[in-house]
Amino acid sequence: MHLPMCADFYPHGEVTKQFGILREGPPVPGICERAVFVVDKGGKIVFSKTYPLDQLPNLDEVLKTLREINS
Repeated sequence: MHLPMCADFYPHGEVTKQFGILREGPPVPGICERAVFVVDKGGKIVFSKTYPLDQLPNLDEVLKTLREINS
Protein backbone atom coordinates (compact mmCIF):
# COMPACT_ATOMS: atom_id res chain seq x y z
CA MET A 1 0.00 0.00 0.00
CA HIS A 2 1.37 3.42 -0.91
CA LEU A 3 0.89 5.96 1.90
CA PRO A 4 2.27 9.39 1.08
CA MET A 5 3.25 11.36 4.16
CA CYS A 6 3.76 15.06 4.58
CA ALA A 7 6.69 16.45 6.52
CA ASP A 8 6.28 20.18 6.96
CA PHE A 9 8.80 21.44 9.48
CA TYR A 10 8.86 24.81 11.24
CA PRO A 11 9.43 27.62 10.41
CA HIS A 12 7.80 26.82 7.09
CA GLY A 13 4.78 24.87 8.26
CA GLU A 14 2.52 26.05 5.44
CA VAL A 15 0.67 22.76 5.01
CA THR A 16 0.25 22.20 8.73
CA LYS A 17 -1.05 25.76 9.09
CA GLN A 18 -3.61 25.17 6.34
CA PHE A 19 -4.79 21.97 8.04
CA GLY A 20 -4.96 23.74 11.41
CA ILE A 21 -2.56 21.43 13.23
CA LEU A 22 0.55 23.59 13.70
CA ARG A 23 1.36 24.41 17.32
CA GLU A 24 2.35 28.05 17.45
CA GLY A 25 2.34 28.43 21.22
CA PRO A 26 3.40 26.52 24.31
CA PRO A 27 4.26 23.93 25.28
CA VAL A 28 6.17 23.16 22.04
CA PRO A 29 5.78 25.83 19.35
CA GLY A 30 6.70 24.88 15.80
CA ILE A 31 5.64 21.25 15.80
CA CYS A 32 2.41 19.88 14.46
CA GLU A 33 -0.18 17.81 16.19
CA ARG A 34 -0.15 14.09 15.44
CA ALA A 35 -2.88 13.81 12.87
CA VAL A 36 -4.11 11.60 10.06
CA PHE A 37 -5.94 12.86 7.01
CA VAL A 38 -7.29 10.58 4.29
CA VAL A 39 -7.93 12.38 1.02
CA ASP A 40 -9.91 10.71 -1.75
CA LYS A 41 -8.98 10.82 -5.43
CA GLY A 42 -11.15 13.91 -5.87
CA GLY A 43 -9.18 15.82 -3.25
CA LYS A 44 -11.89 15.66 -0.57
CA ILE A 45 -10.86 14.93 3.02
CA VAL A 46 -12.88 11.84 3.95
CA PHE A 47 -11.25 11.14 7.32
CA SER A 48 -9.36 13.30 9.77
CA LYS A 49 -8.40 12.77 13.35
CA THR A 50 -5.92 14.36 15.72
CA TYR A 51 -4.24 12.21 18.35
CA PRO A 52 -2.30 13.09 21.51
CA LEU A 53 1.42 13.24 20.79
CA ASP A 54 2.03 10.21 22.98
CA GLN A 55 -0.58 8.10 21.19
CA LEU A 56 -0.21 6.31 17.85
CA PRO A 57 -3.02 6.70 15.31
CA ASN A 58 -5.63 3.97 15.30
CA LEU A 59 -4.66 2.13 12.11
CA ASP A 60 -7.87 0.09 12.09
CA GLU A 61 -9.86 3.33 11.69
CA VAL A 62 -7.64 4.50 8.87
CA LEU A 63 -7.67 1.16 7.06
CA LYS A 64 -11.46 0.96 7.35
CA THR A 65 -11.75 4.37 5.70
CA LEU A 66 -9.31 3.39 2.94
CA ARG A 67 -11.27 0.19 2.26
CA GLU A 68 -14.53 2.14 2.10
CA ILE A 69 -13.27 4.69 -0.42
CA ASN A 70 -11.65 1.99 -2.56
CA SER A 71 -14.71 -0.27 -2.75
